[in-house]
Amino acid sequence: MRPLFGIPQTANSNTPTSNTDPTDRRINALVRHLVESSASAMADSISVSPTSSLNTDSVFAHVVRAPEDPILGVTVAYNKDPSPNKLNLGVGAYRTEEGKPLVLNVVRKAEHQLVNDSSRVKEYLPIVGLAEFNKQSAKLIFGADSPAILENRVTTVQCLSGTGSLRVGGEFLARHYHERLIYIPMPTWGNHPKVFTLAGLSVKTYRYYDPSTRGLDFQGLLEDLGSAPSGAIVLLHACAHNPTGVDPTLEQWDQIRKLMRSKQLLPFFDSAYQGFASGSLDKDAQPVRLFVADGGECFVAQSYAKNLGLYGERVGALSIVCKNADVASRVESQLKLVIRPMYSNPPIHGASIVATVLKDRDLFNEWTVELKAMADRIISMRQQLFEALRARGTPGDWSHIIKQIGMFTFTGLNSEQVSFMTKEYHIYMTSDGRISMAGLSSRTVPHLADAIHAAVTRAV
Repeated sequence: MRPLFGIPQTANSNTPTSNTDPTDRRINALVRHLVESSASAMADSISVSPTSSLNTDSVFAHVVRAPEDPILGVTVAYNKDPSPNKLNLGVGAYRTEEGKPLVLNVVRKAEHQLVNDSSRVKEYLPIVGLAEFNKQSAKLIFGADSPAILENRVTTVQCLSGTGSLRVGGEFLARHYHERLIYIPMPTWGNHPKVFTLAGLSVKTYRYYDPSTRGLDFQGLLEDLGSAPSGAIVLLHACAHNPTGVDPTLEQWDQIRKLMRSKQLLPFFDSAYQGFASGSLDKDAQPVRLFVADGGECFVAQSYAKNLGLYGERVGALSIVCKNADVASRVESQLKLVIRPMYSNPPIHGASIVATVLKDRDLFNEWTVELKAMADRIISMRQQLFEALRARGTPGDWSHIIKQIGMFTFTGLNSEQVSFMTKEYHIYMTSDGRISMAGLSSRTVPHLADAIHAAVTRAV
């Protein structure tokens, strides 16, 4: 069979061409013409003047190099360090006792089901995302028997992990809420002020952490929220406060709720660690459910990065609890107008994994076991580090390490001590002294304890 496009013969070819039919000759002539024209155009482009645009200043020549992200930049510096003893405690990602990333067994099982389901397709999701994922996410944070869910007062949309959920919520508030002022705790996750500012809100802080006790500044918190203007938005960490690991007690949460409702302050929960803090999904959701139970309105941003280990899948949800079903329906219609020009609709794979795990009783139960094992290992790392520092006689009271909760510990180390530990011990962490307990292991605890002891006794 003749090829569709014949290769043109050269003048020196020994292949006979006299028997080639007229159609072949015309095709060969056409191909030869196209090849010669292309070669001529390429020669012209190569021989352009040396003063061409390739050698002139870029239209972006004025752009200055931005600093590395204060959290993700830690990993950049860590990766460049050739030391075999280096330790990355900057980014909040769970590691096994061997220091390896963990993919949960339930995630692998769910993916296996999805991959082997021949009926699955790769069509676009609706703007609000995967319906089953949204339904199950609302049940997970509010409880399956939540009156807000039963009365259809909740609208839930799938977003790009916790960050995307916060951003969508922030932009909705900037467009449709009468108050554009949001109070965030001091300190808080470094991305919070950037997300809300770019969403169109004005950011102020309220006192949260007391450096002298390395615990909660509860009185300062109440005073600052008490003086906030009526209707202001308040960002609350649902559990395992980042970066401090300091949470209010349930009784303190109820006091915060009463104050906020009396001032008509709008709660916006960031729930990044449900089940990952205490090991119990229901216990970690109690503060959120406390606010929903009184019938008031609130926002909740959820992330499945930590508790299902789906960091790179970017799976999250934004839920808005409204006064009635009609308001919830209208709110959802406006959320679509926020999402559509932002990223059109969310990705399907990660949300399908979550939905599969949450709706299957056996997978869900297996997940709770794996989740508690991760939480327990972190608690064990806290205990081991505390005991290692005590054994070394490290100056100071380090009991806050075992009192704090969740992935992070706010050590109380200053930026000079952090720099010392990086330079002398190749330990990488954020400059505010926050360390990811999930990045520790029994093997690396002594190295960290040595570094902290040296930093406290020798560094400024």
